[in-house]
Amino acid sequence: MKQKTHKGMAKRVKISGKGKLRRERAGRRHLLESKPSKRTRRLKGTVDVASADVKRVKRLLGKA
Repeated sequence: MKQKTHKGMAKRVKISGKGKLRRERAGRRHLLESKPSKRTRRLKGTVDVASADVKRVKRLLGKA
């Protein structure tokens, strides 16, 4: 049977041109008025998926 992509993970993680896994930071979706601007600026952009999780995430994306 074919392996299916885990759609929940596919929406959260993108694969860069060099094959690295990139994700958004948590905590920047709602209730932003109560959070300091310093914190919301720090949460901008994307970061690499933790090395401990890379194998599992790749398997969920069907890339392993």
